[in-house]
Amino acid sequence: MSGSPPVGRPDLHRLRVRFGKDGRLAYLGHLEVAGTIERSVRRSALPFSVGNGFARRMRIQFSQALPVGSASACEYYDLYLTERVAPREALERLVTSTPASLAPTAASYVRGRLPALEAWLTRSAWRLELSGTGGAFAPPAFDAALRELRAIGAISFMRGDRPRTIGLDDTLVSWAVTPRQGRGGCSVVDLVLDTRSSNLGALRPAVLVEAALSRPVLAAVELDSMRVLRVAQWHEGADGSLVDALSDGVTMPDPPAKR
Repeated sequence: MSGSPPVGRPDLHRLRVRFGKDGRLAYLGHLEVAGTIERSVRRSALPFSVGNGFARRMRIQFSQALPVGSASACEYYDLYLTERVAPREALERLVTSTPASLAPTAASYVRGRLPALEAWLTRSAWRLELSGTGGAFAPPAFDAALRELRAIGAISFMRGDRPRTIGLDDTLVSWAVTPRQGRGGCSVVDLVLDTRSSNLGALRPAVLVEAALSRPVLAAVELDSMRVLRVAQWHEGADGSLVDALSDGVTMPDPPAKR
């Protein structure tokens, strides 16, 4: 669905858009989201660029795919425009043409030579709401299970019909577990995760929770529901600093108003 970054095209303008994924649309797959966004861009009448290949696809790049069923407040796409439209005007057009559950919330221009979004955004923050029962359904037990997994250094899981393994030394940066009283006396645990992705893979929160529940300390726990929300994405610099996705260090002012 997404187009390739144009090479040698300084005449194109790279508009980065942040959008959410909420409600029932959280269960859309990545390709379905990309298709919906592309149709919304066409309805917005923005001057988007198309590739030179046979298919003549829209030049648009998306951030790393969100797991199906997860919501987000911070997904991104880069849209290449043939004319520079003021970010505020572009955002207004996109909001009007996009379903509310995928509505854009911010837009700004970034440098055309930045790496593709999927590779550039390497850090994510997640908030999980876990509801369940069992005597061990409490933050200390979840914290102990995560510490055990971190000490092991990797988890194995099935992706479709294929076994996969992902290391935790680099992908699991930090976590925090806090209790909260749910409705009807149900126990709720809030789990906040900070993860890192690389060419070796990305850690999915649901996979981590499933692995944690397999540890003996959580053996008596029955998980009733799990809500996953991605709350932030950043680029991690070589010095460990985090760069906001909408800022690449270059401020690009809006063009002067037409008279």
